[in-house]
Amino acid sequence: MKWIDIPPVWLLLAIVLTWWIAALQPMSWAIGGPVTDLLGGLLLGGGIVLMLLAFAEMRRKRTTIVPHMDADHLVTSGIFKRSRNPIYLGDTLVLAGLALRWDAPVALMLVPLFMFTITERFIIPEENRLRIKFRAEFARYCQKTRRWV
Repeated sequence: MKWIDIPPVWLLLAIVLTWWIAALQPMSWAIGGPVTDLLGGLLLGGGIVLMLLAFAEMRRKRTTIVPHMDADHLVTSGIFKRSRNPIYLGDTLVLAGLALRWDAPVALMLVPLFMFTITERFIIPEENRLRIKFRAEFARYCQKTRRWV
């Protein structure tokens, strides 16, 4: 069952809930228009780009992207100079972008809930493993680079 407890599954669940909210919400709550479509598209595209940049950097450094596995290397270069968790940030942007693209402003309430869940279930345990394995190097990295943005 551990394979089910991975961030893409949580993102997929949040996306399905967003779609469901979009399908069920009253049209009077819609805020659609070209501006929200553009913003949603930018968030969606930006999230995908962040994830791809992070995947590429982790592959270049030859370390795992699987949250439950121990990292072979501490990645602090590339997009990881700006965020300690660019993949999770990308997931969050994708979720927010889809809520806007599907004209479901109520679903935007899922974004902070998603961020809280990801932080508690994945980021904190990952950072604890990195803190143990990379000690001073990870401490310096945390001082220079914020968790999300």
